Amino acid sequence: MKPPRNPRSAPLPAPAGLSEADMDRLTELFVRGTPANTLRAWESDLGYIAAWRLQRFGGAPAWPEREEVALAFVLDHSRDLATAAEDDPARVAAETMIAAGLRRGFACPAPSTLDRRIASWRAFHRMRNLASPFEAPILRQARQKARKAADRAPAPKSANPVTRDILHQLLDATGPGLRGLRDRALLCLGWASGGRRRSEIVALNVEDLDLKAFAGQGLIRLRLPGTKTTTKGDTPRLVLQGRPARAVATWIAAAGLTAGPLFRRITRHDTVGRNRLSAAGVAEILRRLLRDAGLPEGFAAPHGLRSGFLTQAARDGVALQAAMRLSLHRSPQQAQKYYADVEIAENPAAGLFDAG
Repeated sequence: MKPPRNPRSAPLPAPAGLSEADMDRLTELFVRGTPANTLRAWESDLGYIAAWRLQRFGGAPAWPEREEVALAFVLDHSRDLATAAEDDPARVAAETMIAAGLRRGFACPAPSTLDRRIASWRAFHRMRNLASPFEAPILRQARQKARKAADRAPAPKSANPVTRDILHQLLDATGPGLRGLRDRALLCLGWASGGRRRSEIVALNVEDLDLKAFAGQGLIRLRLPGTKTTTKGDTPRLVLQGRPARAVATWIAAAGLTAGPLFRRITRHDTVGRNRLSAAGVAEILRRLLRDAGLPEGFAAPHGLRSGFLTQAARDGVALQAAMRLSLHRSPQQAQKYYADVEIAENPAAGLFDAG
């Protein structure tokens, strides 16, 4: 069982009075005006929803969807199906989903995962100017109760932050040749420019970097094509200096890059390929360097570059607002989490008992 390739592949009806040609243009507008990460999430969620509905109700999604189907989706994903009877329809559907690789197990998914899939389902209705069943009072209440019933601390995206000392260990583990130069430039840019997401790192082109001030001031200015919190063209210009700037400039010169993807695949003959490095490639590079640095398997994930930058900023006493200007966090509360973890041990109130 394979999920649809994208939201346009599902049999969605056009709004009343809209021609097929206008529908195609409207769909294209949605695609062009939606961040790539959101499009990938929509594609994944539509595939999951379509597969679940086929197994649970024997057909493709209806537009608009029936309230009882939407309610069953919430209920099926708000309980541990491992304890359900073997002939329970929800468990039977889950078994098929697991066999198809669309579901990990019988345990209910994290509330954030359920919320995201429902948000996607609602978006598909909005695209067709249809009312979503999830707006019904009973659905709203069911979702609220499902969140509270499954309330748990969110798992960190990286087991440990890649702080400056860890980053230096990883840099020391990079090997010789073009592969080593690329890996050092990637780590330095990803960490020092504010803790970039791997999708942001691999999206960079050479044209996004300004090296005019590098020779005289050792600075490289860069502008990200777009982030989760900024739109394309509105991302503030960031800066690299010192060792990170030198690492990036050295990589560009050694690889002979003048345009196109900044970070590319390296062939087994240590030559620079044409293809852009993928987000999965960044994760593989980090796993390899963690192993070569002698750190435990699973010690950190690519998000550790982002959490590590903010954790280090907190340790060094950098003002939160200054760190956020590079990390581009939209919410101070989100960025503050890293500061709170560091500052609590240094809070004078923690030593009140022994102060007297």
